Amino acid sequence: METKKSTGKYWAICFVWTAILIFMLATPSVRQFFWLALPGTATYFAKALDIM
Repeated sequence: METKKSTGKYWAICFVWTAILIFMLATPSVRQFFWLALPGTATYFAKALDIM
C-alpha cells in the first residue's frame, strides 16, 4: 500500500517560482533572464503533482 506524501511544501515553492517568473517577464531589464526561472517552476510543479 502506498502512503500519500504531503505536497503542500512543493505547491508553496512552485507559487514562489511562478511569482519570480511573472516578475521577470514583466520587468524589461531582466526579461532576458526569465529562462532561469523556468526549471524551478516546472520542477516544483511536477513535484507538487507527485509526478516525480
